[in-house]
Amino acid sequence: MSTSDAFRAEVGGADGSPAASGGLLDVLSLAAVVLDDGGQIALWSPQAEELFGYSADEALGRFAGRLLVDEQHLDLVVELFAHVMESGQRWAGGFPVRHKDGSTRLVEFRNMRLQDDRGGRYALGIATDQATLRRVERDLALSLRLISQSPIGLGVMDTELRFVLVNPALEGMNGRPAQDRAEPSVGETPPFLRGDAIESVMREVLATGVPVLDRFMVGDTSDDPVEENAWSVSFYRLEDPAGRVLGLATSVVDVTAQHRAAADAARARRRLALVADASVRIGTTLDLGQTARELAGVCVPEVADLATVDVLDSVLQGLRTIGVPTGPARFRALAVVSAYPTEAAQAPDPVGDLVEYAADRLVTRCVNTGRPVVRARVTGEDLRRIARDDDSAAVLAAAGIHSYLALPLIARGEVIGAVGLVRARNPAPFDEDDITLAGELAARAAVCIDNARWFQSQRHAALTLQRSLLPNRPAQRPGLGIAHRYQPAAATSEVGGDWFDVIPLPADKTALIIGDVMGSGIDAAATMGQLRTATRTLAQLDLDPAQVLHHLDQATAGMDHTFTTCVYAVYDPHDQQCRIAVAGHLPPVLMRPGRLPELLDLPTGAPLGVGGVPFHTTRLDLGPGDQLVLYTDGLVETRDQPLDDRIGLLLTLLAGPHRDLEDTCDLLLRELRHPGDHDDVALLIARTPGSVRGVTGFLRP
Repeated sequence: MSTSDAFRAEVGGADGSPAASGGLLDVLSLAAVVLDDGGQIALWSPQAEELFGYSADEALGRFAGRLLVDEQHLDLVVELFAHVMESGQRWAGGFPVRHKDGSTRLVEFRNMRLQDDRGGRYALGIATDQATLRRVERDLALSLRLISQSPIGLGVMDTELRFVLVNPALEGMNGRPAQDRAEPSVGETPPFLRGDAIESVMREVLATGVPVLDRFMVGDTSDDPVEENAWSVSFYRLEDPAGRVLGLATSVVDVTAQHRAAADAARARRRLALVADASVRIGTTLDLGQTARELAGVCVPEVADLATVDVLDSVLQGLRTIGVPTGPARFRALAVVSAYPTEAAQAPDPVGDLVEYAADRLVTRCVNTGRPVVRARVTGEDLRRIARDDDSAAVLAAAGIHSYLALPLIARGEVIGAVGLVRARNPAPFDEDDITLAGELAARAAVCIDNARWFQSQRHAALTLQRSLLPNRPAQRPGLGIAHRYQPAAATSEVGGDWFDVIPLPADKTALIIGDVMGSGIDAAATMGQLRTATRTLAQLDLDPAQVLHHLDQATAGMDHTFTTCVYAVYDPHDQQCRIAVAGHLPPVLMRPGRLPELLDLPTGAPLGVGGVPFHTTRLDLGPGDQLVLYTDGLVETRDQPLDDRIGLLLTLLAGPHRDLEDTCDLLLRELRHPGDHDDVALLIARTPGSVRGVTGFLRP
């Protein structure tokens, strides 16, 4: 704006319109009076007429003291006038003045001497109503104190959005100490009020006059660049009484405490949800490695950027520690899970490795003491006591690992391992809340891991027992080719009681048996061993198969109500006959050269242990090259397919070209079994001798 433009804005518009009013001078309505050196009124302003009641015609040329002052104050006024005219010193103060209407009013004066170019002297008096002046002074003082003492940050910007006033509270939000100042100062723009987006908002308010209220903003300050702060900011346009735009005002309320409280509450809700989620996600199977991965997966990324789970080798071996351990410890690495792809995931021990760590290692101290070990800010020495070697420590350092927490896995009062947590991208160090949360997760997971460890131990024992009871490799019998398989259930399932046996009998006869003890674990394996022993004993008596099953049924009745299904067959190579009896078991499959495999239609009987149900023997002629396929239900039963469809698939697989017996066993297990099957399976195939050359396949429907 040019000087001439500014002048026109004050004295009037270009069209001669009156200047805008409403400023401070207009509120005070300052009156100007000029006296000559004799005390007579030489100049009289319109404001003087408003203040004193006399028009210019009535006042000019008259002695001011006689016109405006009571007689009792006249001598004092003359004395003050003479002092100002002689000394040239200014005089200020309040004085009672007589109004034209006869009333007396207190008027505030500022008097000073004037001199013209000929040496003439005059007295200039500037006057205003004292009550009006005191009100303005009071309002101004009150405004300044409110601004300076307000806990709300207040600031004023000009039309170019440059701060011209900030109060101490706003200075404090900018990272500067708040101070009581005699006058408002201009402060630097706070960081959270910088940027194109917020400037656009302020210019919009300046242009439209529409305020923006309670805008939530998050950022940092110069003295606290790490912690997140929050403010509620409002902008509104400032105008004078005439509507002229003066600039922009802002009020800022620090709501950091509320923001952090809300963030803490949200964090607490997330962590409670995480604990609840852990109850569902950890321990879904009895697989030791899977359970460890589930624990590490729950910890990432909410608690840590990288999690490891290790179990003490002594626990896996079934050994118990006597007293408080103080020396080195041997660990089996079970899981490593990272929140994001990082080289740091290569630093821990590879899953499955068995390692020994000295007593000064942090994870060793954790399991030896049974207490958490935390390093809020890890050092280079700490990294060497965390990583498996110096190279791994360098990898962790390069990945930005800055905080470490190890927690013991305690189940049933015994330390079974440890979970290790590290942070890199998450800037916060581990604190007491993290230790509490991770400890809760570790406590829940430890029981699941211990259950999986116990189950694996029991399963291993049952499997060892069962395999020790099964024939290693049945001897080939006269007139029969034999192939067999035993496949345990998936690693997450207990060992069942499936078994088979090939028993040599007098006169070159052979007994074939396959069975399934209901139940699982060591008890089922032990029961299977008893039945196998009993069957071998009864078989030597050369009894009819139905009689053998009858005696086995009576023996089973005393085995804690255990039920067992089985097929018992005796083959005589001299008359090429096979006698078969079934006790609630799936019927065998008969394969004859040049014909489709068929499921034998036999009296099914009842499982051993039911008692009182008769068994029947069926005689079957076997020709050259005939095959008898005996199997347990684990081969064909699944949870998602009908049994008839599965048996149909079994027959389809057998209805193929001639195969070696071993190849047939492999084919059936490969096509009918799947990873994760929850039942074990026993398979036994017997074939009579005979030429099958030239047979490329069986008839198909």
